[in-house]
Amino acid sequence: MSSLLMEVRNLSKRFIVEEEWGEKLALDAVNDVSFSIFQGETLGLVGETGCGKSTLGRCILRLLEPTSGAIIMDGQDILRLPPREFKKYRRRMQIVFQDPFASLSPRKTAYAILEEPLLIHGEKNSRIRRERVQEIASRVGLEIKSLSNYPHEFSGGQRQRIGIARALILQPEFVICDEPVSALDVSIQAQILNLLSELQETMHLTYLFISHDLSVVRHISNRIAVMYMGKIVEIAEKEEIFSTPLHPYTRALLASVPIPDPKIKRERILLEGDPPSPFQPLPGCRFHTRCLLRMDMCAEITPELKVIDHGHFVACHLYGGE
Repeated sequence: MSSLLMEVRNLSKRFIVEEEWGEKLALDAVNDVSFSIFQGETLGLVGETGCGKSTLGRCILRLLEPTSGAIIMDGQDILRLPPREFKKYRRRMQIVFQDPFASLSPRKTAYAILEEPLLIHGEKNSRIRRERVQEIASRVGLEIKSLSNYPHEFSGGQRQRIGIARALILQPEFVICDEPVSALDVSIQAQILNLLSELQETMHLTYLFISHDLSVVRHISNRIAVMYMGKIVEIAEKEEIFSTPLHPYTRALLASVPIPDPKIKRERILLEGDPPSPFQPLPGCRFHTRCLLRMDMCAEITPELKVIDHGHFVACHLYGGE
């Protein structure tokens, strides 16, 4: 197995929402999440919209400051570093956002957008900046002559290539891909996914790939983590998740994926009940109100994420763990 790049320990993010009548409510968007990321792998992060996937990604990069927890790199907790010391980790960790149009400044040319990270991190030589911009543009499939254009003059796929180039121009080790193809046409999605795979191999990158599209995650990931209402409920190798899902939520999630062949029949899993309010989560397992296999203890005791078999983690009272 590859060496450990990053370890996320008990990470939580709480938002305080103030209602119109002055009452303040707490929303635990990420709740006590722990997992590891290994060098060179792609860890897929899946779950329903609103489960906390993007918030988790932003907390790892400190675009949002976590409420509690730790992120260990090089033997130290990078969440405890002051801004000046954390800046060197900014070069090593980057993000590709979901909407390429919203994430690019409409007032800057593509060249200025790609040059900006180099300026922020102290590259004063204009010739070196120009060479780096042209090199990364070529790598992601952009024409050099198009770099004088503004974002609105590019197609959606080209804008996402600019976003990828901006993330990679500082030569990072770790990149969070936050639903990078969900805003693109299906024909363009495959091109961007193949580009990300090619760049990972040539630049020795590690990805956290966030998506709600399980077919996309299956195509690009090595391992998959499943998230539900702010918690990780299962982590395993890609093929093991798809062939032997353990958590009832993972099973229901996989059963909801449409199959293009109408002749293939499979068991449908229809969830009952309603999810609890994120502002007032119930005790115990957060999935127990919808789970078809729930037991009495599920409503009282929160299950821990435990190893079941050789790197297959699951948070469910149906399994005792090793």
